[in-house]
Order: sequence, then structure tokens, then C-alpha cells
Amino acid sequence: MTDTLSVVGAGLGEHSASMAITEGTTSDATAAEREYGDRVLAVEPGGNEFIPHEVRHGTPRQLFWTWMSPNLEFATIFIGILSVSVFGMTFWQATLGLVLGTGLGAAAHYVLSARGPLHGVPQMVLGRLGFGYWGNALPSAFMSIMCGVGWFATNSVSGAFALNTLTGLAPLPSLLVIVVVQTVFAFFGHNLVQAFERYAFPVLAVIFAITAVVILAKSNPGAPAVEGGVGGMGGFLLTVGTAFGYAAGWTPYAADYTRYLPATVSRVRTGLFASAGLFVSCVALSVVGAASVTIGAPSSDNPTDAFTANLPSALANLTLLAIALGAVAANALNVYSGSMAFVTIGLRLPLKTQRAVVTMMFGVVGFLVAWWALADAAASYEAFLLIVAYWIGPWLGIMFADQYLRRGQRIDTLLYNREYSNWGGLTAFVIALVGSVLLFSNQEKFVGYVVRAVPELGDITFFVGFVLAGALYLAINGAKISAGQPVGAQGK
Repeated sequence: MTDTLSVVGAGLGEHSASMAITEGTTSDATAAEREYGDRVLAVEPGGNEFIPHEVRHGTPRQLFWTWMSPNLEFATIFIGILSVSVFGMTFWQATLGLVLGTGLGAAAHYVLSARGPLHGVPQMVLGRLGFGYWGNALPSAFMSIMCGVGWFATNSVSGAFALNTLTGLAPLPSLLVIVVVQTVFAFFGHNLVQAFERYAFPVLAVIFAITAVVILAKSNPGAPAVEGGVGGMGGFLLTVGTAFGYAAGWTPYAADYTRYLPATVSRVRTGLFASAGLFVSCVALSVVGAASVTIGAPSSDNPTDAFTANLPSALANLTLLAIALGAVAANALNVYSGSMAFVTIGLRLPLKTQRAVVTMMFGVVGFLVAWWALADAAASYEAFLLIVAYWIGPWLGIMFADQYLRRGQRIDTLLYNREYSNWGGLTAFVIALVGSVLLFSNQEKFVGYVVRAVPELGDITFFVGFVLAGALYLAINGAKISAGQPVGAQGK
């Protein structure tokens, strides 16, 4: 049965289409979008505009492989490896923490993905509701750096290590090959990215399923915790935090891959397929990563080589190929959504090619950062996962609080209005981010003041940031938004 809210959204979307003109769209751009349609080998025009109803296509089912494929990669496996080898968890403790952290991230992904068909705009454009047009530039910048550079570099490194081990090609040329391939996919845009994820899914699923069976058969789930790890409640909360950081790291992308769906599709099915693909893939591979540590001491400093050393040679080669392919699948989304967020900052760029041009820029910058990170991938990845969660926690708090307050209200007139401001949202975000980091972060270079006194807390920065940001937003804007009153300058 069609979701009633989706039908209502179809009507509201017409206003979104008209408001998109204020962002800089033209009739030529609209014609280009119609010509783009569902073509795969065509460069997606424009940037972050509203998607007209007549060019919408696809079904919620496709979201399952859209979110399965990019997580069938070594970065997901490495979360589980960290939980046992660094955070000092036993296999079963790690599994519980990984399921809990991933489940929280998938739940957030469900909520945000479901909004895409209703409004037909990218996720960071929807973020303007809680932050205002210009206030939203800060989380959009965080998002651009996080996925266009940070995640891009992280996944490129794992893909490069896999290609290096598989072919003997030196790490730097291996990195270059991975970067070029994934940047090309993102350059073409939405339809090619979706098609690639669909065709990559069965290949990755079969290879990693066989790998999982072999690793789990060799593992020792009852093995004691590794000596020297964090251990205890602190280690468990670090495991939850890194799992959440990885899964929730996809939430600022959520509506980017659902906005092309017809407005009449079920919101429940949209959210379920997106969150299920994310949850299943992340839990499955991270648990396999945790199990691999219980087999024995690593045989190599190269993390992908150490993991595949536990496999028969033929399967090891297939797994290395899958790791390289998975890195491309993940970064096709990272660069695409990173460029979308960059455009949403509000900079005026050539309309028809703005997203494609920014994609190429991120490809170059991401390559340079990945090159720098090749020397110490493990330490860089652990810190990066937690830092991602630091800003996403408060951001989700604002997004959820705003969505709750605006339920049943018209929002389309605000999304592309340069005069719309919501400084209360930005204030709540900054206070929650700074306060939670200062008090509860647990990084090598800085330990929060509360954690110094109570080290068994591990790292709960993301939870504190989420709750604090949401509470502050409700306190600042709750009465006005609930009553339908403006929270800032809104223009015409």
C-alpha cells in the first residue's frame, strides 16, 4: 500500500521544484535532467537541485545492494579487527558491541533515507532546515571533508594494499589505479553509481561469504582477550563508538540515493531496504574481522595481507580482488556525496557541471591524503572513525529534533531560500560538539576532562553530543517551530 505521507509529499514537491530556481537552476538544466532520466553512461547534470517528478525512477529494493556493496570491503573488516586487537575485547564482547553500534547507525539511516522520495533533494539540502541556509555551510563542509577526502583516502588505502598484495604492483601505483577508477564512477553520477553497486553486489557477496565461512571455521571464539588492549567497559564503549562511527558515517548521504525514487513509494520500504543493507553488511564483515584476530598473531604489517594469510591461496587472491572492488564501491558513493555536500555549502559554480567538476577535485585531494596515510593506516583509521562520530552525533541530534518539531508542516519553501536562517540550530550544534569533545573524547592526542577522571567510560562523545544537541535545539526552537512560527529571517 502506498504510504500516505509520500502521496502528500508528491504535492509539496512541486513547490520544491519552483524553489530550486532560487538555487540557480534554469530551464536548460531541467531539460538536461529529463534527458538524463535513467541513462547509465551519461554525466548527471547539475548539483543539488530538486529532482522533478517526471524523471524519478527506481524502487526501494535497489537500496539494499546500494548499501550492501560499499560495505563489503576491508574497512568494515578492520572495525572488527580493532575491537579485539586494540580495544581488548573477546570475540563475543566484540560481537555485541559491533551489533549495538551498527544497529544505532542503521536506525538513523532508516529515518533519513525515508525522507528522500518525499522531498526529492539531497541529504545536506534537508540539513538547511535545522541550520539555516548559511549556517548549514558548517556541517556541509564537515561532510565534504569527511567523505570527499577522509573516507575516500581511508578506503583507497585498503584497496591499494589489496591490489599491491594481489599483483605485486607498488603501493603508490596501486593507489593511483584505485583512485582513477572510483573517481570516474562518481564523475558520471547517480545512475552509474547505482548500477555499479548493483552489479558489484553478487560478486562481493559470494566471495566474502566463502571467506567468512573459512575464517569462522579457523577462529577460536573462546580465546581470551588480547593482552595490552583497553579492555573492560572502556574497550566495549570504544567498540560501540567505532561501529557507530562507521555505520552512522553514511547517514549524511542517506537521501542522496533515495531522492530519485518516485514520491509515491513507501517510506517504510525505503528506510527498511536502505538500513537493512547497511546493517547486514557491516555486522557480517566486522564480526569476521573480529574472528580473524582469534586465529593467531598477524603475519604481516600490511593489514589486508595479514587478513588473507589465513585463507587458501586461491581464495586469498579472490578476497584481495574483492577488497579492491569493495573500496571502489564505497568510494564511488563517498566522492559523489562529498561533491554534493560541497555544492550545498552555497558557492556559485557552473550549474550543469558543478557536481562533476567538484568530483574531480576531490579525487585529486583524496589521492594526496591517501598517499600520506599509506605509512600508518591502522592508527589513522581508528582515530578517523571516532572523529567522524564526534560531529555526526550532534548533527543527528539537530536533524531528528527538527524533523520531530516540523512534522506535518510545509518545508519546501525553506530549502533553497538564501535568506532563511536558523542560528539556534548552528548554536546548539557548536555547543554540543565542542562540549562533548572537551569532556568525553578519548584520542591519543587529547583525552576529555571527564574521561581523564573516569577512563572506563571509553569514548561516549557521540552519545553525549547527540543528546545535548537535540535537547538544546528543542529548548531554543521548540515552541516556535511547533507553533509554525519563523525561527529566523525567511525572505520571500
